Amino acid sequence: MVEEGVLEVWLTSEDTGAYGRDIGTSLPQLLRKIIAVMPPPAMLRVGMTNPPYILEHLDAMSDILNHPRVYGFLHVPVQSGSNSVLDKMNREYLIEEFHEVCDHLLEHVPNMTLATDIICGFPTETDPDFDETLRLVERYKFPVLNISQFYPRPGTVAAKWKKVPTADVKKRSTALTKLFDSYSTNDHYIAEEVLVWIIGYDDRPAKKQDLPQLLGHTKSYTKVVLD
Repeated sequence: MVEEGVLEVWLTSEDTGAYGRDIGTSLPQLLRKIIAVMPPPAMLRVGMTNPPYILEHLDAMSDILNHPRVYGFLHVPVQSGSNSVLDKMNREYLIEEFHEVCDHLLEHVPNMTLATDIICGFPTETDPDFDETLRLVERYKFPVLNISQFYPRPGTVAAKWKKVPTADVKKRSTALTKLFDSYSTNDHYIAEEVLVWIIGYDDRPAKKQDLPQLLGHTKSYTKVVLD
């Protein structure tokens, strides 16, 4: 693929962190084998992993995410900042364990980009529960935050539970979006010169007379747009 000009390889699955648990290996072992044959300038991006499966590999993953052929980026969905809601979701971890994942990666991987997901209005979620979610986002100021409103999926237990009023769900979603829009996560790039991997063109110029722009990513997988 690299010989064909590919610059980014995405390793993805339903839950990348769970790789190898059924065959006696692990995600870090897989990544190290891939890195060993990744020629420059190609970069590897690791896909989504749920907190329980990354928790036992924090030291190894920090080392791997610091490798020059691996983007310092990881998508770790949390869904809620409340242990009560996480329990109802059967998420199999505590918010304190999610804190441990975030704190370790942010401490050991310079300019680490952490992406996460939040569901607003899951059945049983109260205003105090949602306030805990707001405090979580305020604490980490995630540069990538996927916000969604609860939607009952047929066949799930939660689909049978009493819904949070629609107005409250929208209010919480708006509040979380407003918080996300209130902070900046790229200030550390000001006056800095960094390497950018150019992956292609943005072929949708703002105006017809504008030329296409180049799209790329930094080592931390921050998107960069260049004339």
